[in-house]
Amino acid sequence: MGNTESVVVQKRLARFRPEERPVVEGVFDKLLGSAGGPAGSSGKTSARKNLTLEMLQSSMGSLAPDSMVRRVYQCMCSINPELAAPGASGKTNSAPAASGVGREQLVIFLADTLRGTAEERAPLVMAMSQRGGVVASTVTCEQVTEFLQDLISAAVQIQTQRGRLQGWQPERMGDCSLGVKLLAEQLCSELKPSDQGACDVSCLEDWVFRVSQVSLYLEMLVAEGLNVSLSGRPAPTLLPPCQETPWKELSCLLDLPTVMFLAPQLPDSYNAPWRLVFSTRLHGESFTRMVAGLMKRGPTLLLLKDTKGHMFGGFASHAWEVKPQFQGDSRCFLFTVFPTLRVYTATGYNQHFMYLNQNQQTMPNGLGMGGQHDYFGLWLDSDFGRGHSRARPKCTTYGSPQLSGEEDFKVDSMEVWAVGKPPEPEEGEEEGGKRSILDVDPEVQAMMEMTGKTLHSQGLREPEEDQDQ
Repeated sequence: MGNTESVVVQKRLARFRPEERPVVEGVFDKLLGSAGGPAGSSGKTSARKNLTLEMLQSSMGSLAPDSMVRRVYQCMCSINPELAAPGASGKTNSAPAASGVGREQLVIFLADTLRGTAEERAPLVMAMSQRGGVVASTVTCEQVTEFLQDLISAAVQIQTQRGRLQGWQPERMGDCSLGVKLLAEQLCSELKPSDQGACDVSCLEDWVFRVSQVSLYLEMLVAEGLNVSLSGRPAPTLLPPCQETPWKELSCLLDLPTVMFLAPQLPDSYNAPWRLVFSTRLHGESFTRMVAGLMKRGPTLLLLKDTKGHMFGGFASHAWEVKPQFQGDSRCFLFTVFPTLRVYTATGYNQHFMYLNQNQQTMPNGLGMGGQHDYFGLWLDSDFGRGHSRARPKCTTYGSPQLSGEEDFKVDSMEVWAVGKPPEPEEGEEEGGKRSILDVDPEVQAMMEMTGKTLHSQGLREPEEDQDQ
């Protein structure tokens, strides 16, 4: 591998461990060899000095959209090995398709994508956000969004092709292509362009530094697409595990990109498998059944779709309790999925994070998050089917706008996902933390009494737990 002798390339290679450097340097020969036999064999392959688009497509084509592969190729071609940056000082390769990618260009690209800083990755993002041979000094937010759509699509494709779906079944979930667009728009919303709407390298550098998903997805694409296996760098997992979900009967509101966005928003300690505990499509439109699904499940994620097509919800950091007081803590948040993907965290203005009550005459009966009684950021009435999202102009607890299509909304469908470790079972509960059958079905309780069965746990109950029924 003695061809990579320039000072620039040697500095790039110094970022890798000694045992990793041959792997990085060997990518070039591996790509050349994949086009027609071993790189050292006689014939056309050994005569080639540059990588072609076709070689890159052969390596990455099954894991990324062709438009993304072309973006990567254009970026590689635009790197000036002497300056080690795409388009630096205006010096670019004017005909990348004809000249191809040289060994030094590839090594620099690998080093900056896999081990680079935000400052080094920003020019790469600039180059990949544009089309054509010459890299301009600025890009528009629309160009960055299109690049992100290709990059996110590749990240989703890699999860699918590499068998890393973690129990999720995309064919039973929401529209992935729509989720890709919404996630791309959300990530791009973090950009801070100039007053003219243009993004220069410094703008992209700030954005790449703050928005970690860009580097994460790019590193995954390059490592997987070019088969660069580095020591101590396990492939990142973008999806949380999913268990105990009846996929055969389910038509899930979530899609893969939305899960990829929401999962990192949860506190770091909440890494338990996601479990579906309530769905209107499986369990019907019943507030009592929903409460039964919520209780003693630990942290949960609520997702609603209203009859206007808006999709939104909230994250509850604590197990829900039926009581006339607010509960939870500042780790709770509200979010929207459609028409925009956003998260709204606690403002510190008050502690009205979570509220759940039922069968009370003096207090509101229903489920609420944020705001105050009769003016919640998210409210679901106890008779189910109805709710409100009131924010004039913002919810005091979370700073969220109106989440639903109309302030007073009707529920189209709803899901509740348990996303954290369930609480330890209390004395008198069945093993495994499951609710007693007495809590689930009062008819079963009556039948047991009629047949003379002793209700051992009846005297151990808190009065408010009986309100579930």
